[in-house]
Amino acid sequence: MAARTDVYVPKVSLDRSSPVPLYFQISEPISKLILDGALEPGTRLEDELSMAKRLAVSRPTARKALQRLVDGGLVVRRRGVGTAVAPTQVHRPVELTSLNADLAQAGHHPTTRVLDYVTRGATEDEAEWLSVPTGTEIVSIRRLRNADGEPIALLTNLVPARIAPTSEELETGGLYDLLRKREIHLSTAHQSIGARNATKADAEVLLEPRGAALLTMTRTTYDDKGEVVEVGRHAYRASRYSFDSTLFTR
Repeated sequence: MAARTDVYVPKVSLDRSSPVPLYFQISEPISKLILDGALEPGTRLEDELSMAKRLAVSRPTARKALQRLVDGGLVVRRRGVGTAVAPTQVHRPVELTSLNADLAQAGHHPTTRVLDYVTRGATEDEAEWLSVPTGTEIVSIRRLRNADGEPIALLTNLVPARIAPTSEELETGGLYDLLRKREIHLSTAHQSIGARNATKADAEVLLEPRGAALLTMTRTTYDDKGEVVEVGRHAYRASRYSFDSTLFTR
């Protein structure tokens, strides 16, 4: 479908006294309109400068709102064209369950080995991913997940230290279940699934040949206040694991 020439100006009501970040308050209504089909593919959105001026927010806030839509695959940005609703594709709802819970539900016996658990200040990139100031205390976690005694996945997560489960807890439970026990209310997530070849380090841990195909998943999870609670970068053995989803026609 050819790109449309009109520009959609989202009607957004901002509550500046709310703990929900302004960028989330801007992007979430637009996201819902796209997912509901109210905004057609090719519909252009106003640029960040116009959005910032109209809504009386900073330009970085407007940029972050649009970037959240880009990261979710809902809009695309092209030089000379601007920001537009992405071409029609399948958008499946994200199930906020842990691999540990999924394996158990499927009748497997999951076990976890924590390979690394480091508390430190967030780098500039990590701070951007987690939407926190650079240097904020975070926990970097790397785990090996097994099913029935066989390695299935390498799970790498960044979690704000103030809500992070302990290393001992992660040996026996899934991250999401442990966050819920801390009364963290998981709300939405954006994830992308891809593939890559196993490095030497991957191969040694996952018992695969070097260069073997791995499935990958990148996920950013938000709570009901719009705050990022974890960023995950995971690798799965393609020979032992697959992603299944049920698709519906409109």
